[in-house]
Amino acid sequence: MSRVINTNNPTKLRNRNRRTIAEMLWQLSRKDGLDEEAHDMAATVVFNLMEIHDGVMQSAEAWEKRGYWIKAERFISEWAWAQEMAANLDDVLRHEAWDLLPGLLMELFPRFDDIEIKSLTRKPDEWRGAYRRLLDAPPLEMPW
Repeated sequence: MSRVINTNNPTKLRNRNRRTIAEMLWQLSRKDGLDEEAHDMAATVVFNLMEIHDGVMQSAEAWEKRGYWIKAERFISEWAWAQEMAANLDDVLRHEAWDLLPGLLMELFPRFDDIEIKSLTRKPDEWRGAYRRLLDAPPLEMPW
């Protein structure tokens, strides 16, 4: 029997999620207002930030098993903003505090300025209905 190789490692998934968030931010910045599609895009950002956080924790756990505690702690603290921003966006979306949404999204731009958007690779199916899924899910716990 041969080895099973997981091609969806945390780094690959993190890069995919970062690309998706960068595209959502790019598209949201070009919208005139906050329509239903904008709500879905913002909710997609929340889901992708949580996936980034989950991947970071998975990587850190693997390093801790090998005794690389300092490396794991540094990595967790380097990416702590993802969980915090996901919780903040989740709170804004659930309470429909639309006036706070642009400011939070602007805080994300510097985190993704290394991703160059020449063409959009994400299809609308990826974010359609995300706002409803977010509202149906339990609220995110604040990390502090």
